[in-house]
This record gives sequence, C-alpha cells and structure tokens, in this order.
Amino acid sequence: MSKLRILRMRSEDQIGVLLKLGNKGRLSTSTYGDKLLYIYTSGTTGINKAAIIRHSKCLFAGAATQYFSRLGDSEVIYNPLPMYHAAGGLIFVSVIFIFGGSMIIRKTFSTSNYWKEAAKHKATVGQYIGEICRYLLNQPVREAEQQHCIKLMFGNGLRSHIWKEFQERFRIKNIIEFYGATEGNANLLNIVGKVGAVGFLPRVCDRLYPVSLFKVDPDSREVLRNDKGLCIRCKTGEPGELIGKIINNPINSFDGYVNQNETNKKIIRNCFEKGDMAFLSGDILVMDEEGYIFFVDRAGESFRWRGENVSTYEVENIVSTALGHVSCVAYGVEVQNVEGRAGMVAIQVDPKNVDFYELYQNVSKRLPSYAIPLFLRFSKQMEETGTYKLKKVTYQKEGFNPEEVHDELLFLDAKQKTYIPLNKELYSGIVTGNLRKRLRNIADNVDRKAQNLYLNHTQATPNAKYVDYEDEETDCSSEYLKSRYLSQDLKDVVDGVICRNSSFAHPENILQ
Repeated sequence: MSKLRILRMRSEDQIGVLLKLGNKGRLSTSTYGDKLLYIYTSGTTGINKAAIIRHSKCLFAGAATQYFSRLGDSEVIYNPLPMYHAAGGLIFVSVIFIFGGSMIIRKTFSTSNYWKEAAKHKATVGQYIGEICRYLLNQPVREAEQQHCIKLMFGNGLRSHIWKEFQERFRIKNIIEFYGATEGNANLLNIVGKVGAVGFLPRVCDRLYPVSLFKVDPDSREVLRNDKGLCIRCKTGEPGELIGKIINNPINSFDGYVNQNETNKKIIRNCFEKGDMAFLSGDILVMDEEGYIFFVDRAGESFRWRGENVSTYEVENIVSTALGHVSCVAYGVEVQNVEGRAGMVAIQVDPKNVDFYELYQNVSKRLPSYAIPLFLRFSKQMEETGTYKLKKVTYQKEGFNPEEVHDELLFLDAKQKTYIPLNKELYSGIVTGNLRKRLRNIADNVDRKAQNLYLNHTQATPNAKYVDYEDEETDCSSEYLKSRYLSQDLKDVVDGVICRNSSFAHPENILQ
C-alpha cells in the first residue's frame, strides 16, 4: 500500500460542501466557539495532554498561515508530519480546507524519500518540525535535492547552527520558522528568514497582541513580581518566560486541556495588570534590539551549575555541531552533596568514532566553562516524540551511575582536556565526597589568587595583599583561567601561577 495520499480542494468545493450541509440543516449544530477536536501535546518533557481545539482556532490558524506565508492559488504542500499533532494535522490542513490547494500527505517521514517525492509531485511548500532538517542535512547528497520546486519551508525546530547550511544546500528561497504550543495563545512567526529567530514581536502591537517576556527566578523558576504585585517585563537581551494575556477572542483565548487541573497549572493571574489571567508557555526566550525573539530553553530544562544558568539548548547545538550534526540531548544531573546540577549530554554516535580531545577543544571554545558537559552518555537509539523531538526525561532520571546505565559513560578530565571512561571507582569517588572537600578548598584558593591578580593588575587596590598558597595540593588548573574574576588579558599573568603547581590532576577537579 502506498504511503502517500493526495488531498486536493478548490474554493468552489468548499462552497458546494457548505451548501449541501446547509440544505440538510447540519450547519446550525456547530458554532464558531464549539470544540472541533482534541490534539495531544507532543510530550517532550512529560506525559501527553489532550488540548482543546475549537473551530475558531482552526480558522485563525489557517487564515494566519495563508496570509503570512503569502501562498498562491496553486500551491502544493508536502506534509510528512504526523496528522495527530497540530503541525501536521491542523496548520496547512486548515489552509487547504479554507482556501483550497493540494497537499501530499506521507504516512511516515522518510529522509531518503523527502526530496524525491517533493520533486515528483512538484511540491512548492515543505513542512518540517523538530529534528527533521538535521536528519535531511545528515543524508548523503542526492540528485533529487537539486530537482525539487520547494520555494518555502515552514515549521519549527530549525536550529540556528544548521540554518544557513540547510538553506544553501537545498536551495530554499524562504524559511518561515514559527513558535507556539498546541494549546497556547503566545504564538510567534519569523517570516523574514532571520537566522535562528522564532518570531518577531514589535512593542507597538502590545495592545493588539499582548504577549511578552517576563523575568523568572533562576532557582525556583517562578515568575518574578514588582512591588505592585505584577509580573516584571524583561529588557532587551534579558531572557524570560513568554507569557500571553488571555482574552476572549480567537487570537488570545486559552482553552486549555481536557484535564482542568492541567489547565490551571498553565494560568497565572495579575500578570500584565490587576485581575487579568495569562498563559504560561513554560519556555525561556530572549528578544534582541530589533524585536526578534530567540529560543533559549524550556523553563524546566535549563539548570544551575556553579551559580550560573546553563541552557541545554545552547549545549545541544554546540555538541551536535562538533560531532557532525548528530542527535544529542543535554540535561543536568544531581551529584550527591554538590549544589546545582552537573551538565550531561546523551549522544547517538559510536564513541569509537569520536576524538574526545578534539571534542573538548571545540566545546570549550564555544561554551562558558560552567556549561561544558561533565558527563557524556553514548546511546545507540535516541528516544523521540511523534513530532521528531528528542526526549530527555528518562535520561535525566537515570543519571550517571555506571552500574545502572548500560550505555557507555565518560567523565571530563579537564587536566588532560579530554573525556575518560566513567567506571565504578571513579563514580564512587565523585559521589562519596571524600575528595570533594579538598577539591573545593583548592578551587577557592585558585579563585582568590585570580582575584588578587586582577586587583593588583588593574591597580584598583594598590596595597591589596597578595596571598600566596604554597600548599602542595594547590594546583591552578587551566580550567580556572575562566574564573569570574579573570579578564582575558590576564591569562599570561596567571600562567606563571598555574605552572608552579601540577598535582591537581584528578578529573573531579571541576566538581566545585
């Protein structure tokens, strides 16, 4: 049986259907605000929830997509996405039903057939979601990828580090990246092809479209409030949670889930103004000076380490690029008696094909020291949702115990600038805390040295006392060149201090 279905509908077809329904008296049974269907969320960070979709939302989705995509009358949509989620079963399907057009529907996504089928059926618009673009980019060059007629790719999940390469290799004229939750009212569009942006939010539209970024406590993840009890808007360049004010209209309404308790969890009160209600997206984004919005992380996925926020989204981009666009997920794991969560990345690649020294060099040049993963896990198969998004909940729960995790595990040896096998003995040394107290003292000593060097160098305090630590265990590992007190131009000054001690070689030196 063929895995392709073709859906074609002209505007006159819709009129005919409506006339037939009207003659049978069936149009009066449904209204604009009635429930149309339930669509389950993708379940990226937990269980799937049934979201309520009304007729009004379906009509608005189709009209907005048609208008902002500037689609013509003879477009052919190539849709390889699952129809039981909004991206595949609602967005362009509603366009076809409302405005007419043709759609090529594929039962399951296929990397090897994507461009071949798009070329065969003369598709002009292609849909993507999640990791699809990266999957296509990882395929060997095929003749069909230069023969297709696709002029527009529409979807969400195209990461900034592969955006240009994807667009140039497959000759895509326009890319429209959108952001939005199935059930949400805070939806964004990047219609101009701004690399990496998920949308554009000019402040002049605040009254028409009250969606904004609000400050979040980095530890509790709770939205912060001012002395008036209202939520605090983020400034340009300041990450925050995207929140949409709930208003009873097709654009700003929030119908929630079938489960009312789950619905209540997504609502915040007294946000924009006293007495209002707003939808919590659960995502952290940031706006640049021009008004473009960029995805930072899921509110529950970023984690704190060494007093800093670590974006799993950023870590995933860097590690995936370093290893040739492989599948990977980043997350934080708890280490016994250590504050915060240590960074860990699960990667779908054969570790025999990885140069770990080179991997560390690539990652350390592009990530701040606190965001460099301490643990690596190599999995033969990565768990993903029905919308081709990689899941990380299971990995996070399993942690880094080599006796419980059957995949190959590695740990960062910052002294050797590489990753080494995580065996039972090393794991025991990490979690018992026997070594960690000494290591914390060493870390504190190094940080104080760096601070004194900085103060003396800048002459901010000319008489500052220089504390010289002669303890034989005190080694200023090169990792501490990235101390928060140390500017880049002082590395040469600190090199002399570092070279004086060389005993601090144990890989647990980063567990400060």
